[in-house]
Amino acid sequence: MIELERALTRFTANAEAIAAVVRGVTDEQARWRPGPDDWSILEVVNHLYDEEREDFRTRLDLTLHAPDAEWPPIDPTGWVLERSYNTRDPGQSLEDFLRERHHSLDWLARVELPNWSSTHHHPDFGAMTAEVVLGAWLAHDHLHLRQLNHLSWQLLARDVPSASLAYAGGW
Repeated sequence: MIELERALTRFTANAEAIAAVVRGVTDEQARWRPGPDDWSILEVVNHLYDEEREDFRTRLDLTLHAPDAEWPPIDPTGWVLERSYNTRDPGQSLEDFLRERHHSLDWLARVELPNWSSTHHHPDFGAMTAEVVLGAWLAHDHLHLRQLNHLSWQLLARDVPSASLAYAGGW
């Protein structure tokens, strides 16, 4: 069982880690994509912002308080282009995410006597308890922290082509 206090601590630390990786990159670096099918740092940050508002917090709230209600549709992959993530202001995008994360932390801290075993039936994943949704939200942070770190490493490799990064250790 994930304890709510532990989850709040992790969500806070994850937001700080995301901000630390993103702050200090130039606009060009924020928009750079390693390949045509890869996301930029800016696209990841805006994805996190939309997921914070339209996916995890919303769906956890519904699972806790209206488990039989349909979850609103989302299209995280489609939103990248549809919502023009890579044209947005990098600093504002990070602040938008951090503001939404703060809103999520406030909301989670106010949830009274959550029934973590409350269950929503997902068409692809089957029965999902509120605890599973909370855990998936935390896991989502870690997946994108890994992605942001990899993008930062790829930027370094791009910008230091004559030097071998192998000396630092294997990625």
